Amino acid sequence: MRLLVSFTALLLSVLLLQLGSGGLAPLDALSGVELGFTTAQIGILGSAHFFGFFIGCWWAPRLMGSVGHSRAFAAFTALGTIGILSHMLIIDPHAWMVMRVMSGLCIAGSYTVVESWLQAKVTNATRGRAMGVYRFIDIGGSLGAQLMISVLTPASYVSYNILALICCAALVPLVLTRVEQPAIPDAPRLRPALAWRRSPLAAAGVLSAGLTSAAFRMVGPLYGLEIGLSIDEIALFLAAFVLGGVLSQYPAGWVADRYDRRWVLIWLSGLAIVSCGITIAFAQAGTAAAFLTAGFFGLATFPIYSVSAAHAHDFAEDSERVELSAALMFIFALGAIASPWAVSSLIDAFGPPAMFAFVSAAHVLLIAFGLIRMRTREAERRTSYVYAPRTSFLIGRLLKKARQKPIDQDEVSN
Repeated sequence: MRLLVSFTALLLSVLLLQLGSGGLAPLDALSGVELGFTTAQIGILGSAHFFGFFIGCWWAPRLMGSVGHSRAFAAFTALGTIGILSHMLIIDPHAWMVMRVMSGLCIAGSYTVVESWLQAKVTNATRGRAMGVYRFIDIGGSLGAQLMISVLTPASYVSYNILALICCAALVPLVLTRVEQPAIPDAPRLRPALAWRRSPLAAAGVLSAGLTSAAFRMVGPLYGLEIGLSIDEIALFLAAFVLGGVLSQYPAGWVADRYDRRWVLIWLSGLAIVSCGITIAFAQAGTAAAFLTAGFFGLATFPIYSVSAAHAHDFAEDSERVELSAALMFIFALGAIASPWAVSSLIDAFGPPAMFAFVSAAHVLLIAFGLIRMRTREAERRTSYVYAPRTSFLIGRLLKKARQKPIDQDEVSN
């Protein structure tokens, strides 16, 4: 019973944190337009977020080692809350960059604490159920955060105050839980080259996923404004993207466990290119078309990270899985840092379709590289497909046992 209470506190904190911080990116984009920021300045806010995210992933395990889980969670959540509240006190894009670094630190640090706590409490008997509920809460919070944009007025202190209050409320369940804190875990060594050594194609795949996901999440609201969507419609537009990705995870995993993952990546990239073309073609076809194309885009692009991660783990030893997950997260973060600024600059120069042209170019390169790699070595089959959230370097600890489960070779058809 105490374990259940502990999980409830952790998961409630995750839900509140996702609701409070997940709405910040689209609100910043819309507020930046209202306040006269350039498209490039708005895009670089997204890059700043992922820069802070990367620092948080590296720093959080070390801070937990110094002050413990609850205090570390409180510190990271406080940083995020301060960053949110400060937005309407200083109206300057450069100051907002610093604030978005703080929000990235908050997300990465807080998720690292939660995932470390979960890892210490779950057993092999409860791991699957705990991860299933954790993913459901995380995705539900992400969807809710996008929908919140419909009720938040851009460039309003009240809007940022609402997000800050929700983010601050995330402190209450975790810091008040009476369950004893777990022992401090060893921080995983960050070896980015490990991902390339195990699978160059997987490294390219997660880089492409970072470029794609960050471009849409951080700059997508600007695209929505450009094609004539209202604030309410932009919220549904972003939610459709997330929902499409959620719906495709299980079918993509089923296919990736039965066929050569490299072909699955190539076909997903092909679908991503097609979805980009359809989105551009139907940009002025009305709101329903915008929602459908956003859902199709999410459906094609969301599973790419998880399929790439599964392919990398096919070539890894069990002792490498945590560090390999951290290496893949590092490469994803590199793409996510570069993408919002690059896409916003392209939109300034060439208009809204440039975002999807950029994403298409990334996936054309991924297809070409995949075909080259297929001529280099045979596929390896040792692990099951696992949906891999991009939350912290410690997610690899939670997924380690699932990675060790081999696929029944009799079910695999190449």
